[in-house]
Amino acid sequence: MTALLWLRRDLRLSDLPSLLAAHESGGDVLPVFVADPVLLASAGPVRRAHLAGAIAGVTASSDGALVVRVGRPETEIPLLAREVGATSVHISRESTPYGRRRDRQVEDALDDVPLVATGTPYAVGPGLVRKTDGEPYRVFTPFSRAWHEHGWPAPAAVPTGLEWHRGVESAPLPWDEAPPAAGTGETAARSRWAEFLEEGLAGYDDNRDRPDLDATSQMSVHLKYGTIHPRTMLADVAAHPAGRTEGARRFVTELCWREFYADVLWHRPDSAWADLREDLRGMVYEDPAGEAADLVRAWEAGRTGYPFVDAGMRQLLTEGWMHNRVRMVVASFLVKDLHVWWPHGARYFLDHLRDGDLASNNHGWQWVAGTGTDASPYFRVFNPVTQGERYDPDGAYVRRYIPELAHVAGAAVHQPWRVPDGFANGYPERIVDHGEERADALRRYEAARRTAGR
Repeated sequence: MTALLWLRRDLRLSDLPSLLAAHESGGDVLPVFVADPVLLASAGPVRRAHLAGAIAGVTASSDGALVVRVGRPETEIPLLAREVGATSVHISRESTPYGRRRDRQVEDALDDVPLVATGTPYAVGPGLVRKTDGEPYRVFTPFSRAWHEHGWPAPAAVPTGLEWHRGVESAPLPWDEAPPAAGTGETAARSRWAEFLEEGLAGYDDNRDRPDLDATSQMSVHLKYGTIHPRTMLADVAAHPAGRTEGARRFVTELCWREFYADVLWHRPDSAWADLREDLRGMVYEDPAGEAADLVRAWEAGRTGYPFVDAGMRQLLTEGWMHNRVRMVVASFLVKDLHVWWPHGARYFLDHLRDGDLASNNHGWQWVAGTGTDASPYFRVFNPVTQGERYDPDGAYVRRYIPELAHVAGAAVHQPWRVPDGFANGYPERIVDHGEERADALRRYEAARRTAGR
């Protein structure tokens, strides 16, 4: 007998309940990854390179047993199951709207071969944490308390006596970019995680908002591809000497935010691309393809004239990643200063981020926009200058990504218009006046509230 192990957001072999279930079904196991054109269509070169690295990691750890197929999963998985005479197909339960639809289609196409879902990409499966009346949580803090009280299982055991099914033809990945990105795959994930536990966990609460410092875990990309499971990380934090520090508590809270947003998306799949707050659905926005097009292009290119915003956008373009504090500031600038509806920015982020996760990314944008669950109030507008001065106090982060301002020393780099030679190297003037746009955003907010209250 052969069991297929269909890997998606779980590109690892340790702490993988679906692998354990496949092994326990009897016989050998054939791991497979399907390069789905629907998902690849929105993945830029950086994300594809990291995906390739994660796939290469599974290929190595499975001694070359991993099979890659290219095409729609509802076609490729049944074909492969028939090819090898599979008696079952094993997956981690999916929680995104597209993933759930896709899995139903694959299950229907498999006919009499069972599709067995075991575990999820989360410590606590989305939909499991509920209020006493059975309703889902809409606010983070009570969800966090219930999530802790619910708890999560220990990491899954590694199968013993596992036999891989071999001799099946594998297809090349359908893109021609450079080799897989460095620092990817399960081995790299565990190495980075061990480094952060020893060097960054205890001080995480103090330094996590500083983009000029290497103070974050950088684990979001590994969680994105499932090269490590959050259950593994939670177990390691609990067992670590620094596990009772404020830094550890803050880090676990950040993991909980990821679980919360996945839970919200599970209950409200429409929230992926629509406002959760109905009272703000009448907000008037500018057309990013119309009169606001030039402003939006300046935002995308990191040429708004606000250095903290521009440094973040240039980091995104060069590295496929952006510090979370800066993500909030650049998101606020698009929504509150340029008055563009948040889905435009969310799509741009997903196109470029190597750690782009639908639930976390899109609900994070709604938090900033003030239109989502547990949202920041709409009238909270991030000031791009004071945010830079507070979280990049010496200007090192800005100078790292904006060479035109390398000559401006210290915190003065956040206001080059106050420096005599601030624009000497071609850095652009501000495209809008933040104070004026903040006032405009608040006027729009009040108008939307009045309209909703009729």
